[in-house]
Amino acid sequence: MECMNLSEDQLKVLEENFKVGRFPDGTSLMLIAAECGLSEEETRKWFSLRNAQWRQAEGLPAGRGKVYD
Repeated sequence: MECMNLSEDQLKVLEENFKVGRFPDGTSLMLIAAECGLSEEETRKWFSLRNAQWRQAEGLPAGRGKVYD
């Protein structure tokens, strides 16, 4: 996510955690943020943007929700 101006190390940690779970709980989010040196809000925003990017790549609607026929 180039719009957030993150280092390669931060992106690596975020992407590794994204592979583990696309929607981290509060405790996980706090730990990921601390490891990256980001605020919880910045980390939450990254996951939100990354989820929208993933959904678009999968041909799904960008918003979180159910997929209907």
